[in-house]
Amino acid sequence: MPIVTLTTDIGQQDFVVGAIKGQLLSQYAGFNIVDITHYLPKDNYPQAAYICANAFKHFPDNTCHVVILDFFENALQYLLVAKHHNQYIICPDNGIITMITGNKPEEIVAIPISGYYSLLSVTAIVAKAIAALLHTNNLSEVGYPVQQLIEKYPLRATIGPDWMEGQILFIDNFENVIINITKQEFEEQRRDRNFKIVFKRNEVIDKISNNYSSVVEGEKLAWFNSAGYLEIAINSGNLAGLFGLQGFNQKMQQQGAAVQNKWFYQTVRIFFE
Repeated sequence: MPIVTLTTDIGQQDFVVGAIKGQLLSQYAGFNIVDITHYLPKDNYPQAAYICANAFKHFPDNTCHVVILDFFENALQYLLVAKHHNQYIICPDNGIITMITGNKPEEIVAIPISGYYSLLSVTAIVAKAIAALLHTNNLSEVGYPVQQLIEKYPLRATIGPDWMEGQILFIDNFENVIINITKQEFEEQRRDRNFKIVFKRNEVIDKISNNYSSVVEGEKLAWFNSAGYLEIAINSGNLAGLFGLQGFNQKMQQQGAAVQNKWFYQTVRIFFE
């Protein structure tokens, strides 16, 4: 049964998500439609990419992933369809594709969007394109080749000889805080040295736990989560709310120096010794 996932920023308060599913099923009643989330943050592409990349990699070959993020930020002339790790990603040309994949996909085409359009008129085109892919598995059958596209890439940690600094990538519903530092990056920089994870100026964690039960209730901990990223938390607590930590915000980053006094609420630094 062909799988189509939906990952959007449109919420679920009205009829739109149901209508999109209806459009897909009208093209092929056998689609297995899976919701990833409908609450992607429009001003946080790194978080959106973190969600998409770490969900998509668990799906089988030939899954079609529809990503609706900032569809109407700019005039929409086409959508991208990219093949990545034997799966298909359909999204606007706003940089989210390379944020998800980490590089420019080798196989990518554009589906033209012309004239007056609404969200549902665009998703109707998407539904037809996915149905075509189902029959052909050939990108050239659904769009035209693309040479230039908007490229944005995930945030990377800043590294010094005895320190590294990461940004808060994501804060989950339990207010646990995920940092854009992977286990591999951490170990490469650590080189078996002792370390201190420092946030909010003077809060320190100096060991890596295996899971939440490794510490007593109410104690801070750091561990590498199921996606392989550094996560700091409080066992049975709400770390982000307690310490006023904030996720990456694209608008704040663009304001630069005007928000430097808030920067320490969004970063975590690790010192090695």
